[in-house]
Amino acid sequence: MGDERLPTHLWTGAFIRRCSAEGIPVTVIHSGEKMGGTVLFKVYQPPGRCRLLSQMRDLDGNIEWYQLHKEEALDEVEASARVRKSLERDPDLWVIEVETRDGELPFDPF
Repeated sequence: MGDERLPTHLWTGAFIRRCSAEGIPVTVIHSGEKMGGTVLFKVYQPPGRCRLLSQMRDLDGNIEWYQLHKEEALDEVEASARVRKSLERDPDLWVIEVETRDGELPFDPF
């Protein structure tokens, strides 16, 4: 049986296009493995606060998002340092930064 999951580069591209169409600032900080790289969102909330969200799959294979830190938000310098550490551990990781007023993803990326 084959893996029916959508390749990471396709859905990250769709997420970026949707953000752009809705006027939401978004950028790819690091492009990971095209077919199956994990995604980390750096959600920037002005002025200078960030949340880091990563994906994991539940027992049914559905993607869920969880925050990588206990604090409500991190300052941008700390968030960037944690992103660098994550990339050192997993160079296949995709890192996407999106800016929102409330610190939440603007919509479910799936």
